Amino acid sequence: MRPHVELIHDDDYVWHAAELVGGEGRASERRLSVDEEDGSSSLRVDFHTDWGRGPGIHHADTEYYVLEGSMTYGGREIGKGGYVHAPKGVPTDAITFAEGTRILHYREYGDAGFDPVDNLDAPRWADVREDVIVVDTEAMTWDAVPNPGPMPGLFIKYLHVDPVTGFYTRLVYCQEGWTDHRLAHHPCYEEAYTTQGRMEYSFGTLDQGSYFFRPARVKHGHFTTMEGGMTMLLRSDGELFNWYTQNEWIRWGGEAVNYGPGGTRMRWSQSSHDLGKGSIRRSERDLADLAASVRFQREMGAQDVDYVPHGHGTDKGLVAIAKALDAAQLQGGHGHSHDHTDGHDHGHDHGHDHGVTADWGAEAGSLEHRDERTGAGAHNWGQGRPWKQGDPIPAPIISTLPVRSRSRGRWDGDGM
Repeated sequence: MRPHVELIHDDDYVWHAAELVGGEGRASERRLSVDEEDGSSSLRVDFHTDWGRGPGIHHADTEYYVLEGSMTYGGREIGKGGYVHAPKGVPTDAITFAEGTRILHYREYGDAGFDPVDNLDAPRWADVREDVIVVDTEAMTWDAVPNPGPMPGLFIKYLHVDPVTGFYTRLVYCQEGWTDHRLAHHPCYEEAYTTQGRMEYSFGTLDQGSYFFRPARVKHGHFTTMEGGMTMLLRSDGELFNWYTQNEWIRWGGEAVNYGPGGTRMRWSQSSHDLGKGSIRRSERDLADLAASVRFQREMGAQDVDYVPHGHGTDKGLVAIAKALDAAQLQGGHGHSHDHTDGHDHGHDHGHDHGVTADWGAEAGSLEHRDERTGAGAHNWGQGRPWKQGDPIPAPIISTLPVRSRSRGRWDGDGM
């Protein structure tokens, strides 16, 4: 499994010698995210000399995307925006990169292994269903996204789509002012590298060189696109459906045994509402754009509610708890509490309710994928799973505070 990385800038990563088996030349890589279980990796690679290798077979579904410089595949040279998709087990032609070239390099469902072959007539591996794709994305036209969210202004270039799994790689352009005030989660993972421009959202600033890897079902959103728009290379390991959450909240806590003030025992609690206070609040420009997104949605006749950022107004977690207590009392429960001290200068309240069930909404089990607790990915709630219309829609999972950039990351409580 890959950790939730949201977001980080590639300047914050260290360099490693590039793991490009069988090639000649010098190159370095920054490991944006890595799955140590199956070998999947997302990498930024810089070539310090001309680099190349001959025909061969990759051990992983492999992609190359040129950020700067040039790539030559099978004798065809492509500059910035050049893209190659080389499926696992398929003979691929010779590939070279010019000195100074910078690329994004992806390996999926396999390691960096590479078996040289004499020519492209070498036998394919069993069960291979795709061919090599070579695209000059600079020559492609942008297509408007059919469902761009609450506002128009989202455009796309499809680079590769797996016809069976729905795994797809695309370039996405958000024009200046494109905004989405909702939080979304998906049945698949989503990762992106910003190639141009700037966008603000709940986890920080997406600008050139910033990156995120977000497991399936992690909420994210409240996007606002800044001057000049923003372009990113975006990948998902399945068909992407948007399920929206608004007025989100979470509260957690416990009893500290040996780490209270002076080493004493104490009860503590924190809310996502608390994380939105102080200097990390959204800018006035962001708040104005988000309000405009709400207005546009309502003008289209869609159901919606006001956007209220975390740290403003009443803590929704406290409101929900109060409502649950009211519901419990209305159900005829009876409780009693005992106040006592335990010698550590504070009191404990112990309540005992009998026969009372607070109504928190849908049971969690009714929103789980059928294989969530029994399938091969049961150890990883953030693993993408196939979903089709009519299946139960899974609720978002509670994400831990993700790895985030020392220079670009922000945490405002949204998206948890």
